[in-house]
Amino acid sequence: MGRSPVSAAFVGLVGGQSILTTMKFAVLPIAKVFTVCFLGFLMASKHVNILPSAGRKLLNGLVFSLLLPCLIFSQLGRAITLQRMMEWWFIPVNIVLATISGSLIGFLVASVIRPPYPYFKFTIIHIGIGNIGNIPLVLISALCRDTSNPFGDSDKCSEDGTAYISFGQWVGAIVLYTYVFQMLSPPPGGSFDCTKESALPIKSLLPDLPPEQVPLLKAKQSEPLDLDGSDKGKITHNLIFLLDKLRLKQLLQPPIVATMLAMLFGAVPFLKRLILTDDAPLFFITDSCIILAEAMIPCILLALGGNLIDGPGSSELGVRTTAAIVVGRLVLVPLTGVGIVSLADKLGFLPRGNKMFKFVLLLQHSMPTSVLSGAVANLRGCGREAAATLFWVHIFAIFSMAGWIVLYLNILF
Repeated sequence: MGRSPVSAAFVGLVGGQSILTTMKFAVLPIAKVFTVCFLGFLMASKHVNILPSAGRKLLNGLVFSLLLPCLIFSQLGRAITLQRMMEWWFIPVNIVLATISGSLIGFLVASVIRPPYPYFKFTIIHIGIGNIGNIPLVLISALCRDTSNPFGDSDKCSEDGTAYISFGQWVGAIVLYTYVFQMLSPPPGGSFDCTKESALPIKSLLPDLPPEQVPLLKAKQSEPLDLDGSDKGKITHNLIFLLDKLRLKQLLQPPIVATMLAMLFGAVPFLKRLILTDDAPLFFITDSCIILAEAMIPCILLALGGNLIDGPGSSELGVRTTAAIVVGRLVLVPLTGVGIVSLADKLGFLPRGNKMFKFVLLLQHSMPTSVLSGAVANLRGCGREAAATLFWVHIFAIFSMAGWIVLYLNILF
């Protein structure tokens, strides 16, 4: 007697494993992340108040400046080689493609829903920029912790997954501090704190004078004279302008420096044998980084859960815009990502038979909005709306990521 369709669905094999087993591998990592985040949320609540705002800021700084760089250096440095760097070239390309496709989807969504005046580019960014570092690292760690995970040996699973994710973080930092920083600039002549009475940016350009004293035409500001008209002076001026625009100091953040050092030490055999291998004379340095790296996952989850204590806040975006950002980021962008990664696989751009590599590429498209984009938004004056958006995106991401991981495991196995 044949099985019923429902029975067949539950016992259908996906790479030798049932649908229920696949769902377990997808849901359990999300459940672990949610549990630790909830503990951070509880510690930051007014009833406990162990993680107040100042404490969370210090914890975020510790993770960003020490624990995350230690994780990147120890995991990426031990896994990377010059040959692998050439094989993994599609990881940074995938991040750029994810940014472009996500921004195009964000533009289409923003054009349809028409968000409040100052938040058009804000909507594009919060749909287009995903978390390519912290949350994927947490998910890989939680998934590989299970000895029966579909990717095999737990240690190799965690090391490879962390290396792939870390290899693309430098690209994410460049995108964040150039493209995102420019896109989140305040509207011309105004700020994001526009009230109904001062919605037009032209109002802030006029001085507070009686109506009869306001000039019809604004006087043109005198431009500074170029006292040094030589070519040397112009070149120096252009270099200073370029450095200011690129914000190179902001690009050289601790995780990026750690990534560069890991790639350097991993690609040069002599340096790798000196510090990164188990029998290296200076391995105690790497071992110390490994000890510190183990604290990164719980610390960043506690900080993330604590940051959600502020809730949705008093956002000016409105329900419609917020819902559109959530749907665009968690549904439309991952669908596009599946198409991009599948096409790249068919064209032979991905290493053959490396399922963890492809899984990480898919994860890069399905993550919630980057938390660091919220930090940039705070610098630009729209931190309140960014906090509200991140709150709702991360709440719904608990469910969307579980669903996408189920789909990805079905595609890979």
